[in-house]
Parts: sequence; structure tokens; C-alpha cells
Amino acid sequence: MTTIHAMLQGKGGVGKSMGMSVLAQYKTDKGERPLCIDTDPVNATFAGFAALDVARVEIMEGDEINPRLFDRMVERACESASDVVIDNGASSFVPLAHYLISNEVPAMLKDMGHELVIHTMITGGQALLDTVSGFAQLASQFPAEAQFVVWLNPFFGPIEHEGRGFEQMKAYRDNKARVTALVQVPNFKAETHGHDFAQMLQARLTFAEALASPDWPLMTKQRLTLVRRRLWEQLDGARVL
Repeated sequence: MTTIHAMLQGKGGVGKSMGMSVLAQYKTDKGERPLCIDTDPVNATFAGFAALDVARVEIMEGDEINPRLFDRMVERACESASDVVIDNGASSFVPLAHYLISNEVPAMLKDMGHELVIHTMITGGQALLDTVSGFAQLASQFPAEAQFVVWLNPFFGPIEHEGRGFEQMKAYRDNKARVTALVQVPNFKAETHGHDFAQMLQARLTFAEALASPDWPLMTKQRLTLVRRRLWEQLDGARVL
């Protein structure tokens, strides 16, 4: 059985590629070799992580989405002997979601013995309500065969609205049965752990690469080790293997 992990979130710049790169590294660290795919036609951030061997899949012909190119991506995922990690950009979010739903891909994958796990990112700050609304729409539109993993990213601010955290919000309470796991991205101190993690991501390096590099100072490596440990603990709890 292959599990296909796909990031879907219509808001840009909220940490989608961070989430998928972390998931791919986690799986690799646990002895897997996931098939990694980047479908973002504008910002192929995930594909920039050379160590993850990410395949960039073109789904656009000119300014239009080509469904046949989606077909090939799904076929490739179904043929994979390992789990699949797909990062998708904000610009192709609507057509990809429509493609998966209108072609009843979640049910097809289940019939084939595979699983589709939709990952979505909730972030604090100005994008909070947009990302929460995006999750609610996905949960209401996708059929029961699709599972959901929700990432909570406090990088831009606390995930809280009118005194309520995400688990107290109506969007979550109404769709709680659809969510198999919440992944809480730790609220790293911006000047130290957060800065080092951001620098690593900006350089498109994996934890393994940064920790093995002579160019990174000792204490930076120590902080990155702690960041990785806390993220891995979250994914251990999410049971994404």
C-alpha cells in the first residue's frame, strides 16, 4: 500500500513547502525513500531541495492547466513502490483540488489499496482566517476516503482568534472527525532556533546536509538538532509513516 501525501492550501507563503520538506526528511530519516513531487508552476521551492531528489512535474500548458498532465502525475504516484510527498502551489491549488474531486481520485486510490492524505497549513497572523477557511472548504469538499493532517504554523503569529485556539474554532470542531492528526510546528525563538531553521530552509538544505557541513557553526548545528528533534516528535505522534 502506498500513502500519497499532498499539501493543499490556497494561501501562498504560509509554509507549505517547509511542511513537505520536513515530512520528506522525516520519512527518509526513518529508512524510507519517498517519491517527492513539486507541482508548483510558479515557485518550485520544494524542488530546490536537491538532496530530496524532488521531481518537478509540469501541469501547465501556457496559462492553462492540462488535465492530461495531472493524469500522468497520479499514474506515477500509483505506480510508486514508496510513499509519495506532493507539494502544490497556491496558483494551482484550485485546479488540483477540482481534478482530485471531479475524477473521484480518493475513492479510486482506496479501491487500489492506496491512501490519500491531504495536508494543509494553518498559520497565525494576517493569513489565519484565510487558512482556516481554506481547511474548512477542503474538508467539506473532499469525500470521506481522504484523510486530513493539519499543520499549525505559529511563525507569523499565534494561531488564535477571539481568544480561541484552532481546536476551539468552529472550522475544526465541525470537521474534527476528518482530521487524523494535528502537527504543531514548535514556536521557535526567532533570534536563535527560528533564525537558524529559516536560514537552512532558505538555503534549500536538509537537516542532514546542514549538520554535516563544515560551514555551519557548532551552536547553530546544536539548535538545528533540537529543532529536528521537536519536529520529529510531532510527526511521530501524527503516525505519517
